[in-house]
Amino acid sequence: MQALQIVSFVLAVLATVVGVTVLTLGVRAIVRTVGRGAPAPDRTGDRAARTWLVVRLLLGHGRFQHRPVVKVAHWVVMVSFPILFLTLLAGYGQILDPTFALPFIGHLPPVEWLTEAFAWAGLLGIVALVVVRQRAHPRRGEGAAEAPSAVQTTPAGRMGPPGARASRFFGSNMGQAYFVELIIAAVIVAVLVLRGLEYALAAQSPATQDLASLWHFPLTAWFGQWFAGASAATLEAAIVVVALVKILTSMTWMVVVGSRPAMGVSWHRFLAVVNVWARREVDGAPALGPLPPVRSGGKDVDFEAIDDLPDDASLGAGRIEDFTWKGLLDFSTCTECGRCQEQCPAWNTGKPLSPKLMMLALRDHAYGTSPYLRAGANAPTAPTGATTSTGHLPLPGSGGDAGAGAGGQGDPHAQMDVLSLIGDVVDPQALWDCTTCGACVQQCPVDIEHVDHIVDMRRNQVLMESAFPDELGPMFTKLERQSNPWGLPARARLDWAKGLPFDVPVVGADVEDATEVDYLFWVGCAGAYEDRAKKTTRAVAELLHTAGVRFAVLGDGESCTGDPARRAGNEFLFQMLAQANVEVLNEVKAQRIVVTCAHCFNTISREYPQVGGRYEVVHHTELLDRLVGEGRLTPTTRPTDGTSDVTYHDPCYLGRHNQVYTPPRELIGALPGVQLTEMPRTKERAFCCGGGGARVWMEETTGTRISTDRAAEAIGTGASRIATGCPFCTIMLTDGVAANGAGPGTGQDDGGSTRGPVEVVDVAQLLLESVRPAPETDPETPPTP
Repeated sequence: MQALQIVSFVLAVLATVVGVTVLTLGVRAIVRTVGRGAPAPDRTGDRAARTWLVVRLLLGHGRFQHRPVVKVAHWVVMVSFPILFLTLLAGYGQILDPTFALPFIGHLPPVEWLTEAFAWAGLLGIVALVVVRQRAHPRRGEGAAEAPSAVQTTPAGRMGPPGARASRFFGSNMGQAYFVELIIAAVIVAVLVLRGLEYALAAQSPATQDLASLWHFPLTAWFGQWFAGASAATLEAAIVVVALVKILTSMTWMVVVGSRPAMGVSWHRFLAVVNVWARREVDGAPALGPLPPVRSGGKDVDFEAIDDLPDDASLGAGRIEDFTWKGLLDFSTCTECGRCQEQCPAWNTGKPLSPKLMMLALRDHAYGTSPYLRAGANAPTAPTGATTSTGHLPLPGSGGDAGAGAGGQGDPHAQMDVLSLIGDVVDPQALWDCTTCGACVQQCPVDIEHVDHIVDMRRNQVLMESAFPDELGPMFTKLERQSNPWGLPARARLDWAKGLPFDVPVVGADVEDATEVDYLFWVGCAGAYEDRAKKTTRAVAELLHTAGVRFAVLGDGESCTGDPARRAGNEFLFQMLAQANVEVLNEVKAQRIVVTCAHCFNTISREYPQVGGRYEVVHHTELLDRLVGEGRLTPTTRPTDGTSDVTYHDPCYLGRHNQVYTPPRELIGALPGVQLTEMPRTKERAFCCGGGGARVWMEETTGTRISTDRAAEAIGTGASRIATGCPFCTIMLTDGVAANGAGPGTGQDDGGSTRGPVEVVDVAQLLLESVRPAPETDPETPPTP
């Protein structure tokens, strides 16, 4: 027995030294890699608020609200880690003395209860997580021509990504996940076996028989009775062996994880705490809404003094070290759960973009190049042709001798291929597939800021490389020359008001400034120039007039807010447009602004403060809902054409980016005879229309059109009308309905049965129809068929 204890203790100590050393080196590699990033000075303030937020989010697991089983299972496994760590410390003592217990707390009943409760709960939790992973395993879709979407099968019969792509774990490192789950299960089983052996050993000695009770072994006493027939010597030897196995298992985990600093599936349990603490929004909201300004050297770039930047300054992210340290921490923290991939509209319609795979590619590139970043360039990670644009990059080691420089000068890049960030690491097509809808950010349980990183890469491509899709060139030109993406003259901005039964006042002509009215009505480019959006503009104007709300417009003094330019990476053009608009708004003394475009709403309210414009901005659905609630607008007219079923599509920049979900639905609910039928994917899980991120100006060359997929889901509800609150959504969904064969003039659904056409309208149009008096009909004259 003594020899067994000595050998076991020596093995435990040696394994611990190796394990702790390798894990420390892994921590050092992560710190060094993350430290290569650019400064992020706004991520360390409000420390008390950040700390409380971490505690609240970790203990509450708020990002798992739609996955109750995963939420409970992950929570108990997470909490069991620090609680069961005490049993690891006790294991060293048990090798030398099988009856050993930690001083003061070793036999303290509350500690023993917690240990046993979380051991059993942790075991059940890890089994549940394994089952979840198996049920969603990519192989379940292998060999199938089509597989259901990871979120929802579309009503039109088109499915989500075919085959294995349907799994949110597609592209995740399943082997690493299984290793982590196996280690956790093995350690927990060892803890439970030890508790059973401890109970049996205590029961055999008169001095410790009082410990062998439910008071000290509430959940393992029954299990410990299995060992009652063994001798004390056998029980002691078993305790030594099991304690050693538990220690060796734990140290194996340390060695494997420490030698793989890019193993996010394991490191996230530590890094997630730091990543959540350093998040963009301290109030707990996801990193959506406004985009951060362009920075160089940790400072906001003043585009009016752009020539003062150093010659080697880089705008956006063109190299891995151009990301901030928070960005590199984001990549390191990714746990490969695939929840972002599952929600991504581009991925779900068969396009190259997967936010998860992009983050993993950037992570592996960061750790592959980290040893060389001090040399000031992106060092190689693999031979040419060995990389993938959306998958994992091999770590360096086969590209040449890093210490043998050209001509013997010690150049770390000699005989090595240098990868470009866009092209070798990130697929350019995937970069521009993003609609910036924010579904990935909304779903990420560890607060990765995917959209910010994607836009930063776009900024570098546009501002530094002049590399962007061909369709964006004309749009940029029109914005620069005509201050609107349609390229139409400013004098046409009031054409939408022609024929209205009242005059629309213009600031500077009919009223001196905006202080003379209740609201400045920001019409927006789509609302002024696009025929479908003009209907919304007219409806809002009529409703405001009916409610007695005094409003005025800027007319030809209005310009594009710059949203398409900014989301497309053209920050210089955005700054030009935004500063011009802020100057006009300040000059007319704008205080309260109502907008009909979700993108204008987000830009003016959330991004214009970055350039000195601070206003009270409301979306038209919010204002109209308030007017109905105050009784200033009274919906009375029931639908006369049988279109009583309505489904509502959440615009991404109104819903996810700004949390406006209730007002549009309340407006629809206030309409007599109108029934709201929700789509399967709604509110924070709503599917994008495909128009954000400047995508409304670009063609979709791969997969199914996002608008077609979303329109099919809306049609599948059986609703005769699709309501929304954004002109981009109206445009995209109208095209999507037509692509599904359900537009005006078709008269058939996808199944071939006769039905009326599906119409896409703004919520304001529905309200106006109900507020207007019903048309009078001559009783002697039959209605026109």
